[in-house]
Amino acid sequence: MTLVRNTLACAIVLVVLNAPGAMAVEPYPTTISLPDGFRPEGIAISGESAYFGSMGTGAIYRADLATGRGAQFVAGTGTAAVGLKVDGRGRLFVAGGAGGNARVIDTRNGTTLATFRFGTRSTFVNDVVLTPDAAWFTDSLTAVLYKLPFGPDGALPARAEVIRLSGDIVYQSGTNANGIETTPDGRALIIAQHNTGKLFRVDPATGATRTLSVAGGPLVNTDGLLRDGTTLYVMENRVNRVAAVGLDATGATGTLLRRVTDPRFDVPTTAAAFRDRLYLPNGRFTTTPTPDTTYTAVAIPKP
Repeated sequence: MTLVRNTLACAIVLVVLNAPGAMAVEPYPTTISLPDGFRPEGIAISGESAYFGSMGTGAIYRADLATGRGAQFVAGTGTAAVGLKVDGRGRLFVAGGAGGNARVIDTRNGTTLATFRFGTRSTFVNDVVLTPDAAWFTDSLTAVLYKLPFGPDGALPARAEVIRLSGDIVYQSGTNANGIETTPDGRALIIAQHNTGKLFRVDPATGATRTLSVAGGPLVNTDGLLRDGTTLYVMENRVNRVAAVGLDATGATGTLLRRVTDPRFDVPTTAAAFRDRLYLPNGRFTTTPTPDTTYTAVAIPKP
């Protein structure tokens, strides 16, 4: 009986949508409206759901990629929600910005599974990447990475490990380590230093960094990173570009393949992939935020 009702309902919807003068519904829209005043920074995609973090309040907004519609999923905490990633167990890892912390949220019901305090002074926990055995977070003000090592069956640890960065990276005033990714061979990490535009390969065991030279560069205003095979997408946020960098297997060197922009870009901060698209939240950092400021995320074909 349920199947009959559902089939009838679908038929009615199709008739209505195809009726003369009916408003067309765009499947998988390329622009997603976010709440006014939201101040998005991070994005993570799981299935056909996109999760956005608010830099202003720490709230999490969840949108349906098929329709573009969404709603608040987790209320604000008073500290930022910046970098986001979802693992295969349905856990959303949230970097807490100046709050110096990270949260792990159950995507089934919005429950906070754990909160980790990393630092209280000179800290901005900016972005996160997941590896099979850990979650790794950057700090834009202190030259460290924070590691949450997973236990058996992915169990969360009691506390974080602190890995001090050494080698080629030199922290300066402003925003330093920002986006983070893994190398194609999975043996190392890559971080972007926003204020210099440089990329660095990081030995996860020691924190030693080496400059990742990019032929055809330089890059500027480097923000979020997303790797797809041997292609690393680098957000150049304030110049409204996405740079596609081809990497060698170890992530030691790269070549600038192309840059793309879009008239809808307004300081895109990071990206998440779905099918053949990249979805990018517009941070609008050059616009004074107010409760009425509009925000969007936009989708582009993978460069």
